[in-house]
Amino acid sequence: MSSSHLSTAWSSSALASSSTRRQSASTPRSGGFVVRCNLRELRSRIDSVRNTQKITEAMKLVAAAKVRRAQEAVVSSRPFSEALVEVLYNMNQEIQTEDIDLPLTRSRPVKKVALVVLTGERGLCGSFNNNVLKKAETRIDELKQLGLDYTVISVGKKGNGYFQRRPYIPLERELEIGGVPTVKDSQAICDLVYSLFVSEEVDKVELLYSKFVSLVRSDPIIQTLLPMSPKGEICDVNGVCVDATEDELFRLTTKEGKLTVEREKVKIETQPFSPVVQFEQDPVQILDALLPLYLNSQILRALQESLASELAARMSAMSSATDNAIELRKNLSIAYNRQRQAKITGEILEIVAGADALAG
Repeated sequence: MSSSHLSTAWSSSALASSSTRRQSASTPRSGGFVVRCNLRELRSRIDSVRNTQKITEAMKLVAAAKVRRAQEAVVSSRPFSEALVEVLYNMNQEIQTEDIDLPLTRSRPVKKVALVVLTGERGLCGSFNNNVLKKAETRIDELKQLGLDYTVISVGKKGNGYFQRRPYIPLERELEIGGVPTVKDSQAICDLVYSLFVSEEVDKVELLYSKFVSLVRSDPIIQTLLPMSPKGEICDVNGVCVDATEDELFRLTTKEGKLTVEREKVKIETQPFSPVVQFEQDPVQILDALLPLYLNSQILRALQESLASELAARMSAMSSATDNAIELRKNLSIAYNRQRQAKITGEILEIVAGADALAG
């Protein structure tokens, strides 16, 4: 869709979303819809709202289809992550009596925290980006109150623009995701946080993203990326595991001649890990190679979750804009018909009055 169409959709959907407020401000106590324009302007406004309705409805359906693909990407990556957790857990059981020192699991007193913030690449998605950035501001205030130094790694155009307008927030790096997240995108973030943590420039790395819950809900959460647990557990700042037990998929179907979205629960079964395993290499060396791989998979999954949340928010926002456009179009049509009827009635009265004058 062209940029002009997007700007039209934005301005018109904003007009549609504020129609209720304007109506309440300009509506008398009788409940009528008052407009201050002639019939030609009313027809133009009705046509404009009709075009906006078509655009927002199309954007809603496109977002619904993309949500399904984005959620399928999250579900398809789950067996790999679960199997990798099983490998890490069993290897940790093998070497738990040994005194090991792995760079990514090395805990030290926290003096500086790196906060990775994942936002969207585009707008027209309601309060999605705003909720993530508010969560980031809240976390930054918490770090300040704790007396800790911090730096921000922004991923996404919306977050980049937000932090650029706030030079008082230290920004380590700005990154952008062109479209669907790939392993290359997650690897760039992984390499950056790995180098910051191993070089001891930061003592802790936290990841802030919007976790996809359902079609109408997504929760901004913060999870600790580094230091990692040797068991591969990824938890939030409060120690609560952030891995979901089941996912929700959405299927675009037709109902009563209209496109609609149906949801279904999907639970992924993973194969049990064999308790009897012999390692050809030193388990410490294997762990040292697997932990960065697991870190990369977690960042990729967070990118996919964030994309699914953004698309779901865009679908909901476009749905609301479409509903508001329908309501505004209905009110304008009523006002148009009333004004047209009044004009016709006035002309008839003038004709009757003229005929009476001639007859008298």
